[in-house]
Amino acid sequence: MSAELPEYYFRVRENGAAVFRVDTENRQRRIEMDQIAVVNIKNGEIKPHGDRSLSEEDRTTIQNWMAERMQVLAQRDIDDIFRAVDYMNLTTQWVQSKASSEQLEAVTDQLLLAMHDLRSTLVRKKADRLLKK
Repeated sequence: MSAELPEYYFRVRENGAAVFRVDTENRQRRIEMDQIAVVNIKNGEIKPHGDRSLSEEDRTTIQNWMAERMQVLAQRDIDDIFRAVDYMNLTTQWVQSKASSEQLEAVTDQLLLAMHDLRSTLVRKKADRLLKK
């Protein structure tokens, strides 16, 4: 049972990806990956690699990948925030039931400042949203 490889491969980078065309139709039946572009999802830029020109199919495939990638990253952001809420609850439980005086001394000021900063920002943003309604 052989699964067919996709025509394109996206090597994820910090702000996008390097895009490769996958070729298995060669004499050696090896997988060859030919870099065709570099994309930046932050600014939407698609740069052909070297002296290449991209076909409409290349551009459409890359643009579709960029849209899907932005959705994945947005979902990860919100998942991270929900995990942060869980960590805050776990931290509260740790403070209440397990933390030693030395441990509390080490973390209390940093936690209080971070929580104050978060609370201030959340209150300001909520007020802004209420004023826009």
